[in-house]
Amino acid sequence: MNELRPTNPLYTDYLTLHGKWRASKPAVIDGDTVLSWSQYDKATSRVANGLLQLGMQEGDRVVVNMSNSAEMVVLLFGIAKAGCCSVPLNLSVPGDALVGMVEDCGARALFASADQFARLDALQEHFPDEVQRNLYVVGDSLDGWQNYDNWVSSQSDSTPSVTIDPETPMNIIYSSGTTGLPKGIIATQQGRVNWAYDLAVTFGFHADCRTLAAIGLYSNISWANMLMTFLTGGTLIVTSNQFDARATLSIIESQRISHTTLVPVQFQRMLEFEGHESFDLSSMKCAITVGSPMRADLKRAVHARLDGALYEIYGLTEGLITAMTPDEMEGRWESVGRPLLGSDIRILDNDDVPASTGETGEIVGSARFVMPRYHNRNEATEEATWTDASGTTWLRTGDIGYVDDDGYLFVVDRKKDMILSGGQNIYPADIEVVLLTHEHVSDAAVIGVPSERWGETPLALIVPTPGTDADLGQLRQWLNGRVGKQQRVAAIELVDELPRNPNGKVLKRKLRKNYEDQLFD
Repeated sequence: MNELRPTNPLYTDYLTLHGKWRASKPAVIDGDTVLSWSQYDKATSRVANGLLQLGMQEGDRVVVNMSNSAEMVVLLFGIAKAGCCSVPLNLSVPGDALVGMVEDCGARALFASADQFARLDALQEHFPDEVQRNLYVVGDSLDGWQNYDNWVSSQSDSTPSVTIDPETPMNIIYSSGTTGLPKGIIATQQGRVNWAYDLAVTFGFHADCRTLAAIGLYSNISWANMLMTFLTGGTLIVTSNQFDARATLSIIESQRISHTTLVPVQFQRMLEFEGHESFDLSSMKCAITVGSPMRADLKRAVHARLDGALYEIYGLTEGLITAMTPDEMEGRWESVGRPLLGSDIRILDNDDVPASTGETGEIVGSARFVMPRYHNRNEATEEATWTDASGTTWLRTGDIGYVDDDGYLFVVDRKKDMILSGGQNIYPADIEVVLLTHEHVSDAAVIGVPSERWGETPLALIVPTPGTDADLGQLRQWLNGRVGKQQRVAAIELVDELPRNPNGKVLKRKLRKNYEDQLFD
C-alpha cells in the first residue's frame, strides 16, 4: 500500500517556493535596489551554483566580511542553498582575530565588500592557501581578488540539485569581535528552520511584513530578522550597519516598516532625537528589543511611543530565548518574559539543583534550536551543558535570574564577566591581556560600568608598576589603539590593589559596585 510521506523542507526550500508563488513581490530592498522574490531566488541559486562549481562540498565554510547590502543578503542565503556554511564576521574584529577565525573555521573562500577590501587585502598572506585562491570582492578585482559581480552573473540561476542533511551547519556565528579567539557557535540547517518558525509565530511575522534590518547582517540579531521575514515571504529592507537615529525614523515612516529588531541603545537614540515626535511610526506592529535587558524607564517610554508595539527578547546566540509581549509588560517592566514557544527554562542553585520559584540561580534552557556544539571547542561545549536526571541536556547561560509565581523570568546579574555594550558582547580578559603588556601596568581588571549612550561600557582599573608615573590619558590612547573598536575603554583609573578571593580571582562584582551610580561615555 502506498503511503503519503510528509516532507520537511530545508530553510532555503522556502526561498524557492516564494520565488514561485510570490514571484513579483519584493523580497529585498536596499536603497534603489529592489529584488523581487523571483529575482532573489535566482540570485541565491547563482551563488550556490558558483560555489558548487568551485568544488565546495556540503558543510564547507565560506567567510563573509561585508557591510550591509542586498549583495550580502543574497550571498548568505546562496551559501546555505549550496549546503555550505556561512561564517559572517563582525566588521570591528581586529586583523589578528579575523585571521584566527578564518583559520579556526577552516574556511575555503572569503567574500568582502569594497569598503573592507584594503584591510583584508593587507591580511591575505596570512590566510590559508585555499582561501587565498578564492577571494572575492564586490567592486574592482585587484591583486588576486576576483570580481563578485562578474563571477555571480556567469552562473546558472537554476535551483541547484543538492541533497543536504538537516544537521549540516548553516552558520558559524562567532560569539564576539574580540582579540583572542571567541567561540564559534554552530547553527544547523534544521535548527534555523525551527528557530525561524518559533520566532515568527511569537512575533507575528507574515507575508505582508516589511522588516527593517538596521544592525550588521553578521549579527545573530539580524539573522533573526532575516530568517523570520524570508520564512514567511515578507520583505526585508536593508540599511547601513552604521546606525543613524534620524535616518531610521525616516525609513520607518517612508517604507511603512512593520517589524524590526534593535538593541536598547538604538531605541534610546531614536527617542533622544529632537523632533522624533513628528515621524509617523504607526505602521510598526512589532519592534523587538534584544541584546541586553532594556531599562524599565526606557521600556516604558518606547512602549508608549510605539503604541504598544514593543516586544523584548532575552537570549543567547547559542539558542535560549524568552519573550515578553506588549500586553504582558505592564507591571512587569523588569522582566524579560517567558520561554519562547516550545522552549523551557530552569533555575539552578549553586549545587546545580533546580531551584524553587522565586529563588535566584543560574538560568539554563532547552529548545529545539539550541546549538549542537561550539566549533572545535569540545571543552567549552561541555562547560555550557547541564544534564538533568532524565538525561536531557540544557544550555547554561552563565546568567543569574529567578522566575516569579506567574512564570516570568527576571535577569538580575551575570555569572560571567561579559560586558554588553550597545548590544555587542565584550570579554574583559581580551582587553586585560593587552593592557598588561604595558610596562607601566602591574595589575589590571576591566569591568562593565553604566553608560547612558551604550547601556554599558568597559572601564579599566590598573595597579601601576612601582616606580613609574603612568599617564592615564596616554595609556588609554595606547590601549584603545590596540583593541577592537567596541572594546575601547571609556576611562582608566588607578587603584592601589585589586580585591581578590582566596583563589586569586579578582572580585569584579565588588569593583562594579563602586561605579554603579556613575555614568561613563
